[in-house]
Amino acid sequence: MKTFLISFFCFITLHAATAQTRRLFHRQPFGKPERHQRCLEADHPVDLPQTMKKPATDIDIFLQPGEFYFGNASTRIRTLLGSCVAITLWHPTRLVGGMCHYMLPSRHKPGSQLDGKYAEEAMELFLLEAARHSTQLEEYQVKLFGGGNMFPGYGKKTASTTVADNNVAAAHRLVARHCLQLSAEDLGRSGHRNFIFDIRSGHVWVRHQRLNES
Repeated sequence: MKTFLISFFCFITLHAATAQTRRLFHRQPFGKPERHQRCLEADHPVDLPQTMKKPATDIDIFLQPGEFYFGNASTRIRTLLGSCVAITLWHPTRLVGGMCHYMLPSRHKPGSQLDGKYAEEAMELFLLEAARHSTQLEEYQVKLFGGGNMFPGYGKKTASTTVADNNVAAAHRLVARHCLQLSAEDLGRSGHRNFIFDIRSGHVWVRHQRLNES
């Protein structure tokens, strides 16, 4: 039941990628995504300032829960977060970076391959990509988002630790363990977040829709 609720509030519709950058899928439940390149001239991303210049050939990625993506300056990544947490890494001189969208901190029995559904394993994917680009993880600017309580009324009544609380704690733990440069975070509280990560600039735009906490 817990896994179902996590997936329900994190679930988003998948858009596609091109073969120019790497998208790593480490689980199968959502099926194989389409892959295409979008023209953004007529597109209006949430909270994207109208003054921002949008190249017509940018690669636009919509990240599903449990997925991981790492790309170059031509890439913009979007996702929708509930209790899940997203970590973005951006290299300010190489203009490469990526995002994970994890659903749980870890799992008791690791599988045969890394799974971006779990925070610990998503960070391992970042380490692999940093090495592939001949960079160190400490060179990247890190931002954290999500961990919204989707049942704020229930949490007040029980005073129990929620899935969102555990995901937020996992993000902070990973940042400390790997001595990362945490440049921004928007974590906790209630509700969901739409956000966009632009790898060309390293900027992130967030829209936070809170729930009634009464």
